[in-house]
Amino acid sequence: MNFEQAKLDIEQWIVDFVEKPNPLLNNWPPCPYARQARLSKKVDIRQGCYNPIDDLKHVVMKDFDVVAYVYGQERWPADEFNELVDIVNQAHLNSQGLIALADHPDDVETVNGVIMNQGQYAIVFVQDLAKLNHFARILGKKDFYNGWPEDYLTVLFAGREDPRL
Repeated sequence: MNFEQAKLDIEQWIVDFVEKPNPLLNNWPPCPYARQARLSKKVDIRQGCYNPIDDLKHVVMKDFDVVAYVYGQERWPADEFNELVDIVNQAHLNSQGLIALADHPDDVETVNGVIMNQGQYAIVFVQDLAKLNHFARILGKKDFYNGWPEDYLTVLFAGREDPRL
């Protein structure tokens, strides 16, 4: 994997997809806070060097809202990748108030016909759990999640507060 190209591809995906309102998502962007985070330079994309457990167990967020570790999809099968992210959450990150969210091209996430994955790389997004829950509650009050499939939301909110409650 060429990391510099991967970084450019992910940044372009954020601008062209994650930040853009989508009619199939009630005219909301997939992440309403992505643009602000990107423009404030609070997104840090890093090259995954080993495996998610080794890379993430000592992650330092500094002043970032999101730290993303990128891996070549061919290196990690989706099931193994997702399992490693679950392990690092339980063993290291959750006790630090952080959460890692996996995005793997072979584990396609679809909401109302919209593929939410980046699609080229295996990525782990690390965020502050309290901040993520706070902003999800704000979106929940604005009916952001209305119409999203319940089975998708169950997985999305695993290890988090359900903002719709």
